[in-house]
Amino acid sequence: MWWFQQGLSFLPSALVIWTSAAFIFSYITAVTLHHVDPALPYISDTGTVAPEKCLFGVMLNIAAVLCIATIYVRYKQVHALNPEENHIIKLNKAGLVLGILSCLGLSIVANFQKTTLFAAHVSGAVLTFGMGSLYMFVQTLLSYQMQPKIHGKQVFWIRLLLVIWCGVSAFSMLTCSSILYSGNFGTDLVQKLHWNPEDKGYVLHMITTTAEWSMSFSFFGFFLTYIRDFQKISLRVEANLHGLTLYDTAPCPINNERTRLLSRDF
Repeated sequence: MWWFQQGLSFLPSALVIWTSAAFIFSYITAVTLHHVDPALPYISDTGTVAPEKCLFGVMLNIAAVLCIATIYVRYKQVHALNPEENHIIKLNKAGLVLGILSCLGLSIVANFQKTTLFAAHVSGAVLTFGMGSLYMFVQTLLSYQMQPKIHGKQVFWIRLLLVIWCGVSAFSMLTCSSILYSGNFGTDLVQKLHWNPEDKGYVLHMITTTAEWSMSFSFFGFFLTYIRDFQKISLRVEANLHGLTLYDTAPCPINNERTRLLSRDF
């Protein structure tokens, strides 16, 4: 049996692979059509102009669905492992909410280009990166609370390093983008897709875009740490019938049917 066939480990794998493919395909298309410069454009700039914006939007919407599924499975796993730990239960619920908000932001970013609806696009980016960073922090706290009883210390330290990586990238991106868009470097930066080294604010732009890509990679790395955990879990769906027909009749006892959801049991 291959590693991705164990439990639900294919979920985080599919999430990272699919999202990476969305970035790569839209980047290649945008660069090939000369819509953006090859040197580290904003991720969303590679999905601003047709036809790549169509591909970018569709693929990121699917990525958001995969992300919600991954976050939900992680929530159920932590809950099952710690059914009576109140502080872990509260943190776990907070992580679920933060994760879903981050996925909502990803869908908003995919569907509202910055050159069309800048306010909506920025709101989506704040949800994606802001709530996503908090989600990673909460999950790292949960990893700390659960070691060494549930898993080893190595998982916690790896996730902590990824959170620090994410935090440094987020701070760099927020600081440099705030200075860049302060108005001292021009007023048409929102519509600007091509940058030259001689342009005013070019260095700040490059730092911001580098930090954005770096932050995305930290997200990818964090979700990849779920693979080993997800090898130990499967979910079931249960159908409860309240009658032998779909007419409005009095309910009668029916045997419940349980089927596997996406995976075999372990």
